[in-house]
Amino acid sequence: MRMRKKKNLLPRMEACRACQVQDPFAMRGHWRELMPDARELRVELGCGKGRFTVGTAQAEPDVLLIAVEKVPDAMVVAMERAQAAGLHNVFFVVGDAALLPDMFAPAEVDRLYINFCDPWPKSNQKRRRLTHGNFLKCYRQVLPMGGQIHFKTDNDKLFQWSVEEIPQYGFSLSDVTRDLHADGPVGIMTDYEAKFYELGKNINRCVATMEPWTEPEEEPAEAAPVEASSVE
Repeated sequence: MRMRKKKNLLPRMEACRACQVQDPFAMRGHWRELMPDARELRVELGCGKGRFTVGTAQAEPDVLLIAVEKVPDAMVVAMERAQAAGLHNVFFVVGDAALLPDMFAPAEVDRLYINFCDPWPKSNQKRRRLTHGNFLKCYRQVLPMGGQIHFKTDNDKLFQWSVEEIPQYGFSLSDVTRDLHADGPVGIMTDYEAKFYELGKNINRCVATMEPWTEPEEEPAEAAPVEASSVE
């Protein structure tokens, strides 16, 4: 869904400056200085309008939450929600998941949240999926052993593809469900998730835990056969 451009975006962003990290690359290895007594550091990829972000930060005030979002027009709503709630344990970054290793040091992030990411349904778009192996290798660079990815999606095909992809990159799966709210609401919902729940759409969820893993070496390409030349 395309996000509408927000009126007065820049003034609204400036009004929320206290909870936005302007240079996330300079924070690499120093994020916990924002909240030295934090029990964990967690990162949400694609916070959207921030319902899940704010709800999680409120529910666990001893956790430092960094919300990463590519679309400022969505993120400004999330920041306004956080400020209205008086939160001091959540900060926002305009950024891309592919740059996580440049923003966070090895083992600096305890948990990643991936909620309702773009499914990129065409086969030639699979490298853009946030559960693709290339992204999983990025996540391995910032998570510790035992660190987790919490993944939710309404897209059944993306979920099936993801539960096959994720274990190939050194993550064990647990809490795998294809109907999270079958017996009533579970956990904190995103804005999209709440709408899907009201419509009766099933929600898929799993937890991926990082384990030791060695990336397989690429097999060398076979050399093309050389045709013998005749000498006259």
